[in-house]
Amino acid sequence: MTGTQGARVLTVSESADGPTAAIEGEGSFAVLTATDAAGALTRLEEADCVVVVDGPKLDAVGVLEAIRERDTEVPVVVVADDETVASRAVAAGVDEFVPKTTPGAESRLLDRLRAALEGTPPLRTDGAARMPIENLGVREELRLKERAIDEAPVGVTIADADRPDEPMVYINDAFERLTGYSKERVVGRNCRFLQGEDSDPEAIAAMREAVDSGSSVSVELLNYRKGGEPFWNRVDIAPVHGADGEVSHFVGFQTDITERKEAEMELKRERRNLEHLLARINGLLKDVTRELVGSERRAEVEQGVCDSVAAVDTYEFAWVGVPDRSSDTLTATASAGEWAVRSDDLGVDLAAADPLPAAVAYDTGELQVVTDRAELAAIAERSPWMDSEGVRGIAAVPLVYGETTYGVLSLYTTEEAALNEHERVVLEAIGRAAATALNALERGRMLATDSVRQLDVETTDDGLFFVDLSARTGRSLTYNGSVYREDGSVLMFFRSDGDTEAILDTVEQYPHIASAEVIHEHGGETLFEFAVTDDSLPATLAERGVRICEIGVVDGVATIELELPSEGDVRAVADLLSDRYPETDVVAQRERERPPSTRQAFVAEVEDRLTERQLTALQKAHVSGFYEWDRPVTGDTLAESMGIGRATYHQHLRAAERKLIEAFFER
Repeated sequence: MTGTQGARVLTVSESADGPTAAIEGEGSFAVLTATDAAGALTRLEEADCVVVVDGPKLDAVGVLEAIRERDTEVPVVVVADDETVASRAVAAGVDEFVPKTTPGAESRLLDRLRAALEGTPPLRTDGAARMPIENLGVREELRLKERAIDEAPVGVTIADADRPDEPMVYINDAFERLTGYSKERVVGRNCRFLQGEDSDPEAIAAMREAVDSGSSVSVELLNYRKGGEPFWNRVDIAPVHGADGEVSHFVGFQTDITERKEAEMELKRERRNLEHLLARINGLLKDVTRELVGSERRAEVEQGVCDSVAAVDTYEFAWVGVPDRSSDTLTATASAGEWAVRSDDLGVDLAAADPLPAAVAYDTGELQVVTDRAELAAIAERSPWMDSEGVRGIAAVPLVYGETTYGVLSLYTTEEAALNEHERVVLEAIGRAAATALNALERGRMLATDSVRQLDVETTDDGLFFVDLSARTGRSLTYNGSVYREDGSVLMFFRSDGDTEAILDTVEQYPHIASAEVIHEHGGETLFEFAVTDDSLPATLAERGVRICEIGVVDGVATIELELPSEGDVRAVADLLSDRYPETDVVAQRERERPPSTRQAFVAEVEDRLTERQLTALQKAHVSGFYEWDRPVTGDTLAESMGIGRATYHQHLRAAERKLIEAFFER
């Protein structure tokens, strides 16, 4: 057919509206209609051209494929919204493709329809395989490629390599949307106008070098839109060679990578912040540690922490509060910073219905941070000494070691973003360091002090395995000390006059007892070793510098004698016990002097226990190398040197060793 007047056009569409109506309204075509592939095939022989409109229930490519199986020559135009339909349609042998929702779609459809009716695809003569797109004919093939470039999702530019300064001779629609510049404004100019003061000179130089050498290049640099807004642009430039093999043009592709670059820069910022955090932790902890190491009293630890933190520009004021059980408050024991505040004004009520951050931190053992303006104002109303106008954040840091909370460090800052997540890590580390120092002082004071306080405790709480064991078996138990192992477990030794098998069978029911062994049986008593894996009573008390002197258990009732420094917090120890073991009461407390613990005193005490013969036997064994692994001397020789028999010598030696060990473990 050589013309379009009166051409028979078969429209395959779910609806008679839209593109179909435009064809009918044009008036120069005879319109045939179908609503599916079967209908289209029925009327295919009547048609000079077919227009297929893609829809929710009509697969235009499927109709096209069905038509091509029947007739490979009839021109077919596909109208669709989805861009992926275009590539599928080309592969299936479409003659023209029209985007359904683009402006002027109906007019474009009529143009494509006429072109399809008039076109005659040329044959290839170079022997190369034909591409489906070549079925459109040279003119329409070029037009389709141009439309593909126009509608590409990335910016596309073509620059003339033969003209001075390589001006752009083409830009696509995406370039206009990306940069904000219209075709009229930029065609004829070099694309460097997108660059600005923060564009990377190295990337610019790389592009210049590639253009000068006629090679490809890919760079990422900061460009600027028409309104001055910066955006990150990935620019890919490739040369286009003419028939003579020389570079005639450069094609450029611009892709907005702002989101990716911002994500990368955010990651870098996070890394820098982390490095800053580590440096800050190291610096501040060094300052705090320096103060703590030199402290010999609790007051020095608390004041040293306040001084170190308040010296940092971030914080205006710091104070430490410790629990006063008589008034149920946190009482200030140290403070530092720019504010002049009396210690009496810094107390915090631990029993308040609406507790302040320091009270919550003490109760929960967790860091508390307040930055909300309304909450800060409410706190300021209850804290008249506080600078309510300048404060932008409060942090309450519990001083926690194990299960013990020694107090709370409260900090005040005037910087809006000071108490960020990284800073909170620093504060928690400071709290742990201070609590560790306080714990070490308590334990050291327990070892060094001559004046101690003794507590008598009575308990029937079955959370203590030895209480429950006595109640179940009806046997008495007597404590013989503990050994702390590297894996965190504690070996507890008890003597019992009861049925050995009954005790071992009962202990198997306790999941926190890893093992139970009989050490020896003598004189109607059995010595047991129990390996306790959970937080044991000796370990819990040791964290507060408290030592277990005696435990006696009869019929499920245990009496425990504890020893702590005279200045130790009896109420805190009592609360610790009652919280963990509710059926526990302190029945008595008293002060006493502990015997001197110098080396000379210990030696004198041991010598007092030994007879002359026992001391002689022990000393001879020590100085002669009897305890060395290769043992250069025998017991017979030592016995002969004392003028006694071998059996008598070993009897004296064992008695001396027993008394020495007893003296050591009774300390």
